Amino acid sequence: MPQQTQSAPEPALTASAVGALAADRAEAAEAARSLDPDVVRALLDAGFARHFVPVAHGGHAGGFGALTDAVTTIGASCPATAWCASIALSLSRMAGFLPEEGRGRIWQDGPDALVVGSVSPRGRALPADGGWQLTGTWPYVSAVEHSDWALVLGLAKTPDAPAERRIFAVPRSAYAIERTWSDIGMRASGSHTLTVDDLHVPAEMSFPVDDLMAGRPAVDGGAGAGGAAPGVPLAAVNGLFFCLPMLGAAEGALAHWSAYAQDRLRAERPGVPGPGRAFYEETLARAGGEIDAARLLLERIAAVADSGREITALETARAQRDCALVADLLVGSVDRLFRASGTAGHSESSPLQRLWRDVHSAAGHIVLQFGPNASAYAAQALPVGPA
Repeated sequence: MPQQTQSAPEPALTASAVGALAADRAEAAEAARSLDPDVVRALLDAGFARHFVPVAHGGHAGGFGALTDAVTTIGASCPATAWCASIALSLSRMAGFLPEEGRGRIWQDGPDALVVGSVSPRGRALPADGGWQLTGTWPYVSAVEHSDWALVLGLAKTPDAPAERRIFAVPRSAYAIERTWSDIGMRASGSHTLTVDDLHVPAEMSFPVDDLMAGRPAVDGGAGAGGAAPGVPLAAVNGLFFCLPMLGAAEGALAHWSAYAQDRLRAERPGVPGPGRAFYEETLARAGGEIDAARLLLERIAAVADSGREITALETARAQRDCALVADLLVGSVDRLFRASGTAGHSESSPLQRLWRDVHSAAGHIVLQFGPNASAYAAQALPVGPA
């Protein structure tokens, strides 16, 4: 098995520089509803696109544990940039499930190709000329305006078999972009709509989505080859990519609020109306504890994914539960900080209000809803069957 390359730095080594640049460009990026091109370049230079790319294609074939500090460091400054970093990580990992020839095309110019996409079944495909004829419209594709490739999910129909869900890899020249992103949060993520119209996709640029869901890479050395965690079901790690930017935002909110609280306590005068010291102490302790608990849960998910052993159905369901719980914890902690920040924290000039909006927007993702994840966990932890 090829050894993991050390020729390029891990993301954590340059995440602080990316975060500083993203913070500086955040206001303009929000107005443009798209990341600044210099920020995108910095993300790629820091290795976020190549982290999961197999060694054979020039990547790191890295694991999940290294991502927590890297993504959250950026998220503390600009959650939308951290979100796009997570997308680059997640989708390049998915591209590793393509057959060998397909992977070669994705990374023919190097491992830093920016792959975006959607696993919502918004497309349809029919067999044609040794491949597929694909048409579809996929909304909410983050960083799509800066992408080189997209992975999209479509229902592939053949005359003699039920429809099969497949992932299709599409080059930037073959899809159009509609600027539809209008959310109040994560504005700079540029999560616009991608459309494909009657495109021929060769067989080597597609794979069954069941392979991704089961963590079953191509037999010729795809995802996982060269050191990355093989056999990791998507559900065991999918929420991690959405929660890490939220964790960064919450840690950033805590830092901003703590500076505000210190200023308020220094200016406190006896007999002057306002919250007392106990108010700030309790806010700090509760919000900080919730954020720390969220980090510990996400670190456990990453550790299980990196364990190298088969991940059980119960562990997968627990990871889904934990990600939904983390989303609730982080929304609650940031709400607590925002409410306790006074009028100054609600000002448009304050980064705190942007972090607050971004956390709420991220928490709306379907993967992070607690009810369905609670049911999936209970089905494994409390199975109903013969005694």
